[in-house]
Amino acid sequence: MVGEAILNVFLLLLGFVLLVKGADFFVDGASGIAKKLKVSTFIIGVTVVALGTSAPEAAVTIVDAVGGSGGLIVGNILGSNIINIFLILGVSAVVCKLPVEKTTRYIDLPFLVLISALFVVLGFFGGSFAWWEGLILILLYAAFMAYNVVLALKQSKVGLEHAAAVSVAETGEGVEEVKGWYSRLKSGYEKLKEKVWFLIIITVAGLGMVIGGAQLVVNSARFIAEDLIGISPEIVALTVVAFGTSLPELVTSVSAARKGDVGIATGNIIGSNIANILLIGGLGALCSGADGLIFSTEGLISGLVSLFAAVLIFACSFGKTKSLTRAAGIMMLVCLVCYYGFVFANYYAFKLY
Repeated sequence: MVGEAILNVFLLLLGFVLLVKGADFFVDGASGIAKKLKVSTFIIGVTVVALGTSAPEAAVTIVDAVGGSGGLIVGNILGSNIINIFLILGVSAVVCKLPVEKTTRYIDLPFLVLISALFVVLGFFGGSFAWWEGLILILLYAAFMAYNVVLALKQSKVGLEHAAAVSVAETGEGVEEVKGWYSRLKSGYEKLKEKVWFLIIITVAGLGMVIGGAQLVVNSARFIAEDLIGISPEIVALTVVAFGTSLPELVTSVSAARKGDVGIATGNIIGSNIANILLIGGLGALCSGADGLIFSTEGLISGLVSLFAAVLIFACSFGKTKSLTRAAGIMMLVCLVCYYGFVFANYYAFKLY
């Protein structure tokens, strides 16, 4: 048991390393491609990046629906969405003020609020999602993606935005220049970033590292939580699995905000939450068989919190600066602490009875 515990801790740390470096490659590649195509990085973030970083949720959903009980799916979706907004956007807003584009305020965010409410309503009535409800969710996601593809093509054609956020290279101010092989390697990397084929390679490689790292983190953390600590599957779904599958969004958005790619930072989260509800939720319902995807009382509470989180960023985006400010980021982090405080307090109070 001790040897297995040490192995899982090692895999957990390895997963974090893959996530961090993979996110750097992914952001460099995606923002570079956006610059070449003269497409807004928000569009790249809300489509390609968001779909890619939602891959862990999709993998967990399909595996659990087909080969498991399906008990992790709703908790994973809602927990991920809550963490995406309260933690990831919260941390990103603290790192860097996140301007919110006009189309995001009037189209993407209202759409996120609408489908968050729809998810709660569909799950509440009947206590589960039938296959046809899953099909509705997937069709809505297809329409959302079609809208963004058309918008991206329009922007690329008329050049409405010329690289809204460019990947900012480190200047090295205040830091001694690294000499030798590392300096040459870094210089060569920066030159290769001017090549489209290299941007595609590092985008794909970064995505693979992010997804692989997320899976290592989820599997190792699940073992530590369930086998070593003894936390119930419901709590694991809302915490360990949700946090683990949200790690790609976390490292990608924070890395993007640090590099100045605020379009990817915000678009990644909004697009990922939309993908979680419509695509991941739809797949879960379609793969769950005749009984459908179970929506429990815990799911209702988490669904309402997820809806509140969507309304919160929608309201914050209409402030004087039309941005998610540091104050808004701190408020989101406080909401996260309050939510998980309630989850654990309710869980342990229920165990006492």
